[in-house]
Parts: sequence; C-alpha cells; structure tokens
Amino acid sequence: MSTIYEKALEKHGEWNGKIETTLKMPLENRDDLSLAYTPGVAEPCRQIHKNPDDVYKYTWKGNTIAVVSDGTAVLGLGDIGPAAGLPVMEGKCVLFKKFAGVDAVPLCIDTKDPDEIIRFCKQIAPTFGGINLEDISAPRCVQIERTLIKELNIPVFHDDQHGTAIVVTAAMMNALKVVGKKVEDITVVVSGTGAAGSSIIRMLHNAGVKNIYGFNINGIVLKEDYDKYDFLTKELTEITNNNNERLTLAEAMAKADMFVGVSAPNLVSEEMVRSMKRDPIVFAMANPEPEITYEKAKAAGAAVIGTGRSDYPNQINNVLAFPGLFRGALDSRASKITEEMKIAAARGLASLISESELSCDNVIPSAFDPRVAKVVAKAVADEAKKAGLSRL
Repeated sequence: MSTIYEKALEKHGEWNGKIETTLKMPLENRDDLSLAYTPGVAEPCRQIHKNPDDVYKYTWKGNTIAVVSDGTAVLGLGDIGPAAGLPVMEGKCVLFKKFAGVDAVPLCIDTKDPDEIIRFCKQIAPTFGGINLEDISAPRCVQIERTLIKELNIPVFHDDQHGTAIVVTAAMMNALKVVGKKVEDITVVVSGTGAAGSSIIRMLHNAGVKNIYGFNINGIVLKEDYDKYDFLTKELTEITNNNNERLTLAEAMAKADMFVGVSAPNLVSEEMVRSMKRDPIVFAMANPEPEITYEKAKAAGAAVIGTGRSDYPNQINNVLAFPGLFRGALDSRASKITEEMKIAAARGLASLISESELSCDNVIPSAFDPRVAKVVAKAVADEAKKAGLSRL
C-alpha cells in the first residue's frame, strides 16, 4: 500500500496544480465581449479613478488576497525555495476558498531580502484586498509584517505567527473551563520563541495570562540576557519570567498549569507532566514529532491534551483561524488586522463549544465544522467596526 506521500505526489501530478481561474460572466458573443472588455470596461475604470474605493465594487479586490512566500520556512521542510514551496501556497489557497469563500492567489517570489519582499507586497497591494504572508523565516517575517501593517491600508497577516496563537488561545479558554481555573491565576510554559511561539506568548498575555515562562534552544528567556537576543526575543523579556528566574524546563514545568510546545520533539518527559500543578493542560505541537506524545502525556495525568495532528482530539489547526479571519477583514473592508481582532477571533472559536459539549477531549471545534469561518468572520468584522478600522 502506498504511503500518503506517494498518493499525494501522484495526485498532484494528475491535478497539475490545485487551483485555477474561472469566469464569473458569460463570454459567448460580441455583446459579452463589449461589456467585459473594450469598450465597456472603460466605464468602471473611470469610476475607480474618480473614487478609488469603488475598486472593491467593480473588481475582484473585495474578495481576493495574495499568499506571498519566499519559501524559506516551508512546513517542516525549511528553506526549500519559492518553486518548491508553491504546492504549499496552492494548498493554502484551496483552504481559503473551501472554508471561507475567499479567492487567494499564490505568489512565490525569488528573494530573501526583507526590503525587497516589502517592496513587492506594496507594489501588488492595489490588486488585492489583503496579503497573507506564509512560510517566511523568523525573525524576518515579523519585521516584514510589521512594516507592511504600518505602510499599507489593506490587512496583512502572517499566519505562521498568529494563526496558531489564535487557536491555542481559544483552546486555552475552553480548557480552563474544563479544569476549573481562571486565566489570571495560571502559569504557562511556552517552548519555542520563534514566529509562532512569540505570537502565542503575546496573545496569551493579552488574553490575561500573567505568568509565562518562555524557552528556546538557549534555555529560558530572562531580562539579564537581553543583549544576547534578537529583537523578537528581547520583546518577550517584557512579558515573561516576571521574577527573572534562571530555571530549567523541568523546573519551570513544576510551576506550570499549562504547557505549549512549538519547538522540537521529545523535550518533555512524563515526569515533567506529573510535576505540573493540578489537572495540567498540555498542547504539544512540534511538527512532525511533538515535545511529548499524546499517549505519554495522557499516561502522566494531563487533563487536557492538544496536538497538531488530526488523528488525536483537540487538533490545534491554523485552518480554524485564517480563513474566517480574512473573511471578516474583507467583509468589513478593514484596513488592518489588530491584536484585538485576533483575540475576538479566539473568543469566537471558543464559543462554538457549548457548555454541554465541553470535555477534556473537546475544547476546540473541528476544522470541518461549517460554523467556524462564519463565527470567526463575524467576530473579526464586529471588532474592526468597533475600532473604526472598517471602510464601510
């Protein structure tokens, strides 16, 4: 029996790509041609020239985003280049369309220079209603996203940073209900302080978690090592390790109610989980092998376990966040995506699990729950309007 990789390769060869463009209007005769192209097309051009916002009315901009990547941090494959990263970007576009009806175009570009990536995104911005940055290595991805958010008037979102953070935050909200703890009372250990880990830490902090320990390949993040860090880790010293404790991962775990892993396999032992506070929450999401397996975490007494896999309960899957997030941003014609909009998305996700449905194996909805994108989109759009960021 062939493996999933062999099957996928065969199918990709059959498909010759996973997406295509289609026409939304008839083109059967001269009248159709006159309306769709010359001479009729001149009139919407004139209207947009007079009122630039009419581009949302007369073109695809209002429902189309660009998925931009340089191929430097593709899935678990690393820096494989823009061409080799294209199948992933096409896949991302498939998910946008399937789950939220958003048209997405993959744009894999042949440069690693942050300034060139920023310039490229600014140059294509008139064509798209938003830009999803994808699989760009840290910390460049943060610099690129922040610059574009400041300099463009369309939403820019780096899913590898914030998608996981939104879903982790939603899962945490419901997991705390299961174990009967308050967000302001818990201590969280986060392993991994790159693109995803740093965003998770910031979002958990913004959601009300007061005590967070961050770990990376060099150990615990603490203020006295500030000068050794890149700008991303330097920022984390302001919101983690409040007492500036030089702890090992094992020592920090003994103080923790919750563990979040976006780092490397087999870093967490059963003994570490057993040492955690009452009814520990363990979200071990390193790809393809987690920090601790579901089975070991369960055997060690973890009350709620989340993974990145679809064959275990509580899959922390970015697809729960980014389609609905962009749907809401496009629907409200938001000029940017803010931290408040991301928190709103997390609360919307969490709300889909009712009190009667809530359990240790059900703290986050399925990726195939048809309510997900709609609820996330509404939460994001409502927040955009509340913040005065909607063009409507």
